[in-house]
Amino acid sequence: MSRILDHPVLGKIEDRNKVTFQFDGKTYEAYKNETIAAALLANGIRKLRAHEESGTPRGIYCNIGHCMECRVTVNGQANIRACLTVVEKDMEVESGKQLPNIVKRMVEEA
Repeated sequence: MSRILDHPVLGKIEDRNKVTFQFDGKTYEAYKNETIAAALLANGIRKLRAHEESGTPRGIYCNIGHCMECRVTVNGQANIRACLTVVEKDMEVESGKQLPNIVKRMVEEA
C-alpha cells in the first residue's frame, strides 16, 4: 500500500515524524497524526477484526466512525474505532476476535 506523498494540509510525507506501534504483536510504522486504520491499511492490513458470532472478517467500511466495523482493542481497551483513533508511539493494538455466544449456546443445549 502507499500513502499520499504531498497533502495540502498535512504537508510532505518526508517532513512528518514516524512512530512505531504494534498490531497483533507485530511492529509497524505509522506517521504522526495518522489514524490506526490508515496506518494499518498503508501497511497492507485489511482485516481488523472477526465478526463476534459468525467469525467473518471485518475491516474499514465507512471510515467516518458510524458503522463500528473497525473496532479494535487499544492498550487493553476494547471497542475502539480505528478510523477515529490517532496512532501513538508504542501503542498496542489487537484485532477483534470471534467471541463465544453464551446465550446461543445455552439455547442450543436446552
